[in-house]
This record gives sequence, C-alpha cells and structure tokens, in this order.
Amino acid sequence: MESLEPTNKKDQEQLVDEIKHTKDAWFNHPMHLYEGFWCGDTIFKGVIAFQSQFEAHDSDIILASMMKTGTTWVKSLIFTIVNRKKFPGNISEHPLHIKNPHELVPHLEVKFSNADQPDLSNVSSPRLFAVHMPYLSLPTSIKTSKCQIVYVCRNPLDTFVSLWHFFLQFEENKGIVPDMDLMEEYVSKYCNEIIPFGPLKDHLLGYWEESMKNPQKVLFLEYEGLKKEPKANLKRLAEFLGFPFSEEEEKGNVIDDVIELCSLKSLKEMEVNKSGKVYPWFENKALFRKGEVGDWTNHLTPTMAKRIDAMREKLTEVGFSFTYYKTNVKAEVPH
Repeated sequence: MESLEPTNKKDQEQLVDEIKHTKDAWFNHPMHLYEGFWCGDTIFKGVIAFQSQFEAHDSDIILASMMKTGTTWVKSLIFTIVNRKKFPGNISEHPLHIKNPHELVPHLEVKFSNADQPDLSNVSSPRLFAVHMPYLSLPTSIKTSKCQIVYVCRNPLDTFVSLWHFFLQFEENKGIVPDMDLMEEYVSKYCNEIIPFGPLKDHLLGYWEESMKNPQKVLFLEYEGLKKEPKANLKRLAEFLGFPFSEEEEKGNVIDDVIELCSLKSLKEMEVNKSGKVYPWFENKALFRKGEVGDWTNHLTPTMAKRIDAMREKLTEVGFSFTYYKTNVKAEVPH
C-alpha cells in the first residue's frame, strides 16, 4: 500500500481525524491503524507530517527497525563508524559520552511530532536519521533518492520480552503489576500482530525484499549476527555506508575500539545514559536492559514461546529465514 502523503496541513489534520476511529493500545498507549501498520497516538501527527514534508538527500543514512530490535545499539555503531575521523584519539571524549545515541541519530517520526516542519538545514552531511515505519509508508523521497537504509531485525522471542519490559517502564504504566496472565494477554496481541509499527511480518519483509532487489540501497542486518560476529558485520556495515576500515585501522584495532565503545555494557555505564530523558515518555536508562540473545527463556513459558515462534515459521513460509536463528534460538523452543 503506497503512502497517501497529504500535501498540506489541512489534509494532514483531515487524515488524522479519519484514521482515529481504528484503534487499539499497547498497555496505556493508544495506537491507530494507518496504512496497514499500528502507529502510536503520541507520534501519529508526526508520521503524517514526516511523510509529506521530509525531503531526503542522496547522502542521507537512515536506520530502520521495529522497536526493541537493537535500534539504540546500531545508532551508536553507525554514528561512530561515520564520524570516527572527526573524533580521533581519546575515546573518553567521544560524543557518545555527552549525548544519548537517540540525540545523535534522531527518529524522524518524533522530530516531526515536535514541530510542523523541523529545521534540518544545519545537520551536517551525511545526515543520520532513524525510522520505525514500514518501508512502504516511507516518504517517496527516501525511496526514490540514493540515500541508504540500514535495517536491523531481531528474533521474535527476544523482541517480545524486550518490548514487554520497555513499556512497563513508561511513566503512564507505573501502576501496572505484571503477572503471567497479563503477559499471556500481550503475547496474544503480539502474535496477532497488534504491536507498535507492526505487523512484524510486513515490516520485516518490506525491508528484506527491498534489500534483495536493491542491495546498494538497503543493508539487512540481524541483531544476533552483530552479537555473534561483530567484527565481520561492522566491516560489512562500514563498507555499505561508504566508510570502510582501512588496513591500517584494522591493524590498529580500530574496529575493536568501536565495538567496545558501543557495547551495551559501555553505553549503560555512561553517565549520560543513567539519567535524563531524550523522549518525554521514559528515562534514558530504560533504553538499556540486558541485550542478551536467548533471554526470553527466563521469562516465557513453553506455550508462550511456541506461539511466538510460529511467527518465525510464517516468515519461513514466504522465503525468509533468520540466518542466526537456528543456533541461537530455535533449538530451545519446544515443538
């Protein structure tokens, strides 16, 4: 389904009014079904404004992902790879120690939610942005320009557990007491594809299919692959972005330095990520939990795991398979 891309503010407001009747919620956060995906109420107007007003540059780099699939981590990796020549020397003075990754690589849906048309004129090239929206709903300028898209996915089991814990930390959800019945309810929602920016299947396949058709424009990464083979995947990412590591950098352990600087352990220990808020709905520390592959085994019952794993099986039926899923996850799921 192609984006409607309303052309002016009046069209945008009319479209918002028309869509508002189709709604559900993830905990206490209303979502509206728009162009086939679930869009949160807090950024709904921003999504529509972003579609109609954003003009991509050929040099733009955009990270796309579902929520809780490694977005914060990959933002830090992309920023560090692209800007590593600007900040040589002492890693303790790197911008990641001063600003949260979401400040350095802002989400466009949020940026357009905070202003009718944000001023992007002072953003240096290459501009680094992120989106959670499905590929088909992106602005036309992103799809027709030469800008590059990096997509990161994660196995559905760990994604659910991370999403579950993340939303429990929202200010509006502080009074909720999580128990197995409530988790069962949200496993059902998740498996029925009622999740922020879902359906997951459509989201993942949209970017995956585009990466197959146009590998120079879309790079498809797996969270588990970044964890298991970080060096190989960072080299692949850097080459795709046009900022490859030189032989001298490899010999000088620059790749290892990037991996260490951007590791979850390192990011969690930075003072900037221990307090404060980039977004008004949650504190920065809510962005950093365990980040472990297979943590779902500590939270999901066998029945829950089997239901969620069925989402992977549906993807397999249409030709997609998680490269690292078999060794990291599948062997532990009951059948």
